[in-house]
Formats: sequence, C-alpha cells, structure tokens
Amino acid sequence: MTPFENDSALNQILVIVGPTASGKSQLSLEVTSQALQKNIQIELISMDSALVYRGLNIGTAKPSMAEQLQVPHHGIDIRDPWETYSAAQFAKDAARWATEIRAKGSVPVIVGGTMLYWRALSQGLTNLPQSQPEIRLQIAKEAQVIGWPAMYDRLQVMDPITASKLPPGDTQRISRALEVYLGSGQPMSSWIAKAPYAPSRDGSIIKHHLISLEPNDRQWLHARMAERFLKMLQLGFLDEVASLILNPQITPDLPAMRAVGYRQAWQYLREEINYPDLVSTSLAATRQLGKRQLTWLRAMPSRIVVDPSLPQVIPQTAAKCVSYIEQHCLR
Repeated sequence: MTPFENDSALNQILVIVGPTASGKSQLSLEVTSQALQKNIQIELISMDSALVYRGLNIGTAKPSMAEQLQVPHHGIDIRDPWETYSAAQFAKDAARWATEIRAKGSVPVIVGGTMLYWRALSQGLTNLPQSQPEIRLQIAKEAQVIGWPAMYDRLQVMDPITASKLPPGDTQRISRALEVYLGSGQPMSSWIAKAPYAPSRDGSIIKHHLISLEPNDRQWLHARMAERFLKMLQLGFLDEVASLILNPQITPDLPAMRAVGYRQAWQYLREEINYPDLVSTSLAATRQLGKRQLTWLRAMPSRIVVDPSLPQVIPQTAAKCVSYIEQHCLR
C-alpha cells in the first residue's frame, strides 16, 4: 500500500493527459474558465518533468505569468536546473498539493504528459535504491566515451527485462537502471517485482477521471509540434539556452538539459550541429516523445479518449469535465 491509496484529496480527481502539443494546457484553462462561471475554483497540478525547473521557460512551453495568475499552478519552478526531481517525489508532492487545495475549498485538477509521474501517483512505486550521484556521474562520463548505444547494450546484459521496456534513446532511464544495478547489485526489474502494493483491476490505487487527448490524425499533431518549436525559436529559445550554459553548475548530462530541444540547442550553441540539424533533430525528438507518450496512454484502458483535432472539442470536453467535477469533486 502507498501513502496515497486512501487519500481523500486525490479521490475522484480529474486528470488531463496527452502527448506533447496536443492541447492539454488549453483544455485545462478552458475547464478552469467554465468552472469559474459556476463559482468553482480550480487549481492545477502540473505533471510535467520539465516544468519543475526554473529558467526552462520557452523550450518547455511553460504557462505564461498571465496564465499562472489566471489559475494557480503547482509543480512549476520548484527546482533549479542542476537539481533532480523524481517520480516518487512528485507523487508525494501531488498528494500534499491536492490536500492543500481541498483545504482552501478549491478543486485540484492534474494536467501533464509525464506518464511515469502518473504511474507513481496512481499505482505507486517500489522502494528503489536512492539515487547515488557518484555512480550516476561515472555512468555519464563513460557514456561520453563509448556512447549511449553501448551503454544500452550493457543494460541489456545486466537487466534485459528493463532494457526491453526502454527505447535505446531514453538515456535518462537507461542511466537510472544502470545506476540501480551498479549500486545495489540487483537489476531494477527485480526491485519492481517486489512491489509492496496491489493495484486494482484497472492498475490504479486511486479513483480518477482521466481525459486523454489523442488525435486520430498523426500529421495534425506533428504540424502542431513543428509550429510550436518554430515559435519557440522566434521567442528567443536559443538565448534562453545560452544563458543556462553560462552557469557552471549546468551540464548537458543533467535531467533538465535532457528535455526535448534543450540538448539539441546546446549542441547547436557549441557548434556541434548546424541550424537545419537543430530544427530537424529537435522535431524528431519531439515526435519520438509524443510516440512514447501515446504508447503509455494506449496501455490505460480506463482513459476517456478525446480527439483534439476535431472542431469545438475543447469547449465541449471542458463542459463535460466541469459536469464531472460538479457530480464527484465538490464537498
């Protein structure tokens, strides 16, 4: 059992998920606006591993200050880029935020696309060994020498079960799996097999109402990804990354700098790739992220699928969300 299994603040919570650029923020703000018309105060809990970092604004499509003034957001700008933030920490924080929001008489709504965070909150996580920075640093140094494909090959030998579940390009989780093995002598898959909780039939230990934005037209999503990234460049994304690089505490191997677009911008600013490659590799990484997110989502049978490419679907879906809140979330 996890500390959240019987947490009343999380019970029946509304959750808005979807791949990157699918319109999650737009829907959450529309829900907030429609709820306010009925005197229902909403506060949003961000479920995004990149938005936790201060200074990563343009490249993460962080909600603007105006949007954050429109509705309170939790889970944004809570770590410096050189710090780490785990799924387990998110689960604890989200439970606390939900409790605090309820205590004010408002309704918490979770929104984001970091599905590992959702799994940690809704299903719990095993008690994996604590992070060991010295081992993680050694892994990063070795990866610089032999490359991440070789590190992935090593993981396939040490922990074939975990390796089979990770894309070869998911360097952050490959690093973590190697760290667990090297630090404990046991593969991560063995730790996970010892899970101390027993999820319900749908895999969740909290009741929830999960809206998943999944466009039927993949090209529609890819076009939105491209449009958004080009707009980021116009808004000064490269200047943002350049200012981050000046900080000696920030290195390209940090989790913050592994966020989509930031690694590629770092390479461009270091003259390792040219501008066309910056754009193409960033878009390729964004599409790959979206694909991974959709894979997670399609394994969740209890989700309610909404096609965000359809006309008027955002206000219509928001109205249904508000109706759900009225029926299940008010006390």
